[in-house]
Amino acid sequence: MNMSFLDKWRKRPPAHRSVPLAESVRADPESVIELLSECELLRSHAATAGVELDDSVRSLERLDQLQPVWRDDPEVAPWLGNDAGLYLGTVLVRTVRGAVWHVWPDGQPVVRLASGREIDVVAAGHQWADDGAPELSQVYAEAAES
Repeated sequence: MNMSFLDKWRKRPPAHRSVPLAESVRADPESVIELLSECELLRSHAATAGVELDDSVRSLERLDQLQPVWRDDPEVAPWLGNDAGLYLGTVLVRTVRGAVWHVWPDGQPVVRLASGREIDVVAAGHQWADDGAPELSQVYAEAAES
C-alpha cells in the first residue's frame, strides 16, 4: 500500500532540539552572561527599596541591608533567592579577575574562579533569601580572596 503522506512524515526535518545551558555558555558566553544577569525580581525588589543594582560590590552590601519582607511570601522567596545568587555570580564574573560562568552537568550555573574553585552562587542566594546568612557581600569577599 502506497501512502505518500507517510513518506513526507518520515522525511520531515527533525524538530529543533533544546540547547543545554553548558553548550550555550561555550557558544555565546556574552549572551549567557547577559541572560544570567537579568535578575528581574531581585532588581524590582531592590528598586522598590531604593537600591540600585549596578553590578558592584557596594550593591551587594546594600542588598544585605534590605528588610527581608519576601520571607513572608513562600512563592517569592525561592525566585528571589535564585535571582540573588545569579546577581552575586554576575558581580563576581564582572569584577573578579579570572572568574567565569561554568555549568555543571545537571545544568546548575556556578562561578569558577581562576584558582579552579567553583562557587554555587545559586545555593548561596537561596541561603541569603531564606536566612540572611551568609551575606552576599561575605560570599563575594571570600571568593575575591581566592
